[in-house]
Amino acid sequence: MSTSGGNKAIIAAFLANTGIALTKFIAWFFSGSASMLAEGVHSLADSGNQLLLLLGARKAKRVADVEHPFGYGRERYVYAFVVSIILFSVGGVFSIYEGINKLQHPHELEMWWLPMVVLTIAIVLESFSLRTAVRESNHTRGSQSWIQFVRRAKAPELPVVLLEDVAALIGLVFAFIGVGLTVVTGNAVWDAIGTLFIGTLLVLVAIVLGIETKSLLVGEGATEEQTAAIIAAIEAGPEVEKLIHIKTLYLGPEELLIAAKIGFPRDNSLAQVAADIDAVEARIRAAEPMARSIYLEPDVYRVPRNPAPATDTIILKSAD
Repeated sequence: MSTSGGNKAIIAAFLANTGIALTKFIAWFFSGSASMLAEGVHSLADSGNQLLLLLGARKAKRVADVEHPFGYGRERYVYAFVVSIILFSVGGVFSIYEGINKLQHPHELEMWWLPMVVLTIAIVLESFSLRTAVRESNHTRGSQSWIQFVRRAKAPELPVVLLEDVAALIGLVFAFIGVGLTVVTGNAVWDAIGTLFIGTLLVLVAIVLGIETKSLLVGEGATEEQTAAIIAAIEAGPEVEKLIHIKTLYLGPEELLIAAKIGFPRDNSLAQVAADIDAVEARIRAAEPMARSIYLEPDVYRVPRNPAPATDTIILKSAD
């Protein structure tokens, strides 16, 4: 996936969250609402997160060097993981702390109408940000459900922005209900409860983000569809007798490493094998544009005496 769509969604979210954070802090200052303070910190943390995602995308473009021969593509995964940590520590934990504090020391709302106005405006602005993220995600989501998209996406920016925007909208609804019930009942406990709900929501979203980005950091291979297309490309030519095994690894959201052992006819000359490998590489790159690093090991295919069923991306074991 190209980073252009992700960057567009990130910038839209950053501009929205920066403006929203400012208005929330103003509303908190004049009203004393704990929910507004929690939401202000949430929006401020989101703004910082979007800057981190942009920084990660920029650092990932650095050219490969001796110390990092496969490049810096995984920088985007690192910064996405940092975002999940910040969302947990700054947004979630602070909101829970503030909610508990307000439960123990309730504070009546002043200028109650100001938080309600700000929350209404914030919901509208956050909806525009979410719409941008949804529109950009639809360009690459295809037929996947939203849960599948978040779990399987190799580029972390759009899933992160999507989850942040959804969490922000739900958090705003919690704040609106908490402040509204405080105004109606005159009991400031509802404002504190709304703050606790906001903090719990942020912690849950941060955990989901952390789990998904950890998987990318550890190293994920090609999808089933990509693997099938690569295998078909390898075996499409007459020069290949059998694909013995294949392994893939994402070096970054747009960089796929492919390593395979291929069986060629035993009587081929070295020059013929080299030409055949070039032909196979060309087919792989045509079938999968993200295949940036391809390593093909030629071998002589020999049928195993006791062939075992193939697992994962292993096709057949070599006899050696």
